[in-house]
Amino acid sequence: MEELQKTAPKLPSQEFDYYKISKILLSRWYWIAGSVLVCYLASNVYLWYTPKIYATSAIIKFEEKKSEISDIVGSSTGTDRAMASRIQSEVVVLQSTPMLLNAVKHLDYQFSFYVVGRVLNRTNELYPSKQIDIQLIKFDSLNFTHDLITYKPIDKATFSISYKAGNQEITQQCNYNRPFTVGPTSFSLKYPGELPSTSSIIFKLNSPEDFVGRIREGLLAGEPAKNSSLISLTQTDVNPIFAADALNALVKEYVNYDRIQRRKSASQMIEFIDSQLDFLSQKLSVSEGSIQQYKQSNKMLDVTAASDRVLGESKEIESQISIIKLDLIAVDQLQKDVVKGKDNVNLNFTSGGGINNPELSQYITSLNSLLTGKNSLLKLYNPNSIQIHDVDQQILQVKANLISSIGVARRQLETKQKFLMERLAPVNRKISELPVNERELVGLKRDFDVNDKVYSFLSEKKLDQEILSAGILPGATIIDLAQPNFSPVAPNVSNIHRNALMLGLAIGLGFIVFIRILNPYIYDKETIESLTTVPIIGVIRKFPEEIDEFSSQILAISKPKSIFAESVRAVRTNLNFLASDKKSKVICITSEVAGEGKSFVAVNLASTLSLIDKKVIIIAADLRRSKLHKTFHVPNDMGLSNYLSNQCTVDDVINHSNQSGLDFIVSGPVPPNPSELLHTARLKELIATLSDRYDIIMVDTAPIGLVSDAIPLIKISDINLFVIRSGKSKFYAATIPQRIAQEYKLDNTVIVLNAFAQDLLHSRYYTTKYTGENYGSTYYYYSDYTGYESSGYYVDNIEDKWWQVWKWFKK
Repeated sequence: MEELQKTAPKLPSQEFDYYKISKILLSRWYWIAGSVLVCYLASNVYLWYTPKIYATSAIIKFEEKKSEISDIVGSSTGTDRAMASRIQSEVVVLQSTPMLLNAVKHLDYQFSFYVVGRVLNRTNELYPSKQIDIQLIKFDSLNFTHDLITYKPIDKATFSISYKAGNQEITQQCNYNRPFTVGPTSFSLKYPGELPSTSSIIFKLNSPEDFVGRIREGLLAGEPAKNSSLISLTQTDVNPIFAADALNALVKEYVNYDRIQRRKSASQMIEFIDSQLDFLSQKLSVSEGSIQQYKQSNKMLDVTAASDRVLGESKEIESQISIIKLDLIAVDQLQKDVVKGKDNVNLNFTSGGGINNPELSQYITSLNSLLTGKNSLLKLYNPNSIQIHDVDQQILQVKANLISSIGVARRQLETKQKFLMERLAPVNRKISELPVNERELVGLKRDFDVNDKVYSFLSEKKLDQEILSAGILPGATIIDLAQPNFSPVAPNVSNIHRNALMLGLAIGLGFIVFIRILNPYIYDKETIESLTTVPIIGVIRKFPEEIDEFSSQILAISKPKSIFAESVRAVRTNLNFLASDKKSKVICITSEVAGEGKSFVAVNLASTLSLIDKKVIIIAADLRRSKLHKTFHVPNDMGLSNYLSNQCTVDDVINHSNQSGLDFIVSGPVPPNPSELLHTARLKELIATLSDRYDIIMVDTAPIGLVSDAIPLIKISDINLFVIRSGKSKFYAATIPQRIAQEYKLDNTVIVLNAFAQDLLHSRYYTTKYTGENYGSTYYYYSDYTGYESSGYYVDNIEDKWWQVWKWFKK
């Protein structure tokens, strides 16, 4: 007897097949096409329902400008802040609420008009268009309705308005040019001319605060070039004209704000000088009156030359002392401002020689810069945040240094004042030596001349500051104003369509992969070969037509020219090579579970074997739920169970079929002990008896994965045929034959794949390598006949493909 070669423990080698992968993906091309189509339609719906966003840009340049006037007076408006730091700070200023509120006030913001769209009744703003002329009669900016109001014309004299008050819809009829009230607000409306009676206009009353969030949300700032002094502002909005108007109003407001901020220092200086000039003006008036009265009462015309010389010396020294006193007042005010923690500090007055401390100006500039930076950070961070804490520490350090410098400056002034007082003492002694009348007149004239000189000095300083203030230019220049851009920047139609197509493709392919991952069933021989080393002797094709419940047609005979019949013959051919030294072969057919086609395979294999002059008998050895008797349309009252129970002889249970050379034994009544009956010696006697009469004994057993009834038959069989059904048997089923062969030390186990119909979706994307030392199993030639349907050798009805529908119309 020719023995089966012992299977190697390793699985056959399988190679990655890119062609199969492409076929798998294309096998459900309509899933991919459908998902792509759905995603593309969804993208169109999204674009239809999503408002378009428009963008416009403006450019501002930061620079430290000096006017020619400021050069004349020898002053500078420069700042020590780094340009990069300034840009960051100014961006925060641009986005601040006060800045945005002031910008909104330059717009025509009070009324907004809308048109109702056909999509979800979405309202679209008509800015800057005004459909009707509305006048406010009574308006409280803190208490007014923010709801939409719908206007509908009735005739030339009347119209109706409707609005919501809470959950209630209110409609009222009004007259043109007559006040009407909506909540606490009163309006008057002019006749707009002829309008269709079916038309309706929606409007809404606004406050500046209503637009702050809208502008801030759409405002973006950035540097067009790194380390440049330019800043690019971009405003996005659903209305391109509003975006341009809002951005232009904002940059203009910012330039004006910057100019005002730069004039603050000069303004503070002028205010301080004005307060001193008012005080000196009063003293001059009093001094001048006292001099005139003294001259008249003492009948004196003027002082002598000696008195005049002493008066000049005294006037010069006391003028310097008075100016130093002004410096001391300014220094004391600066110290109070620092201690009180004002947001901006400034040295309001310097005489030009009284204070000689360059560090003082540097500390003032640094403190102001830190205070400005802190105010900007407070718009972004919590007062208790680490960023604010770090700035506070820097401010405390600069304040300490500034107060120390103020002390140094004060001591310098006091030292100079003391020096001047020492110079004044001998002059005062000379004055005291003058005659009484002249001494008193010199004293009066000295007060007047000193105050007059200080007044002239302050007047010159005020004029300088006024010239400087007039010459101050803003530190920012508008390079490019925003223009309405009617090309939307969002949603990006091409990107959305492209992403939709990519998403659809990914969903389609992902669904194919997902279905394959979830699939627990065997569909093709490559899957079996990847799970077991037990050889496959053939693939039985799925019969293309409907089969009755009990497979009463022996299809291999009824359709002899079908692909199905040819596939059964291929299995028959390979069976002839097994146990070829046996005169009579016992073939045991089993499977893992019921429904995998054991009986179907047994009947069709037996029928084809009988066609080649073989005497074949089929034994229904499934004593629990056999259907073989229904296939041959005979009763099941006398069969194998009766024989095994010694109730009859062999000849009593053998039935003859309509097919020549094909007999069968039905299972008989279901016994109470089917497994025990199959383990009796009477079964071996039956096999021995039938071996003398038949060439092939085909045993249809119970599923080995459910019951152990088939074990005795497997042990005594020459060939064990394990049936795996395509699309029905799970992956675990392919491992059972090898486990049984190893457990019972069998080398006659083979597999047949039943009901195969090519399904590329679930096919394995590997190809088995049948040659070389890596192929570790016995190989039997067979074909699955895929693609050969139209070769002309078979009579199967070939269904028209979907692209051949034109044939139907041609008929």
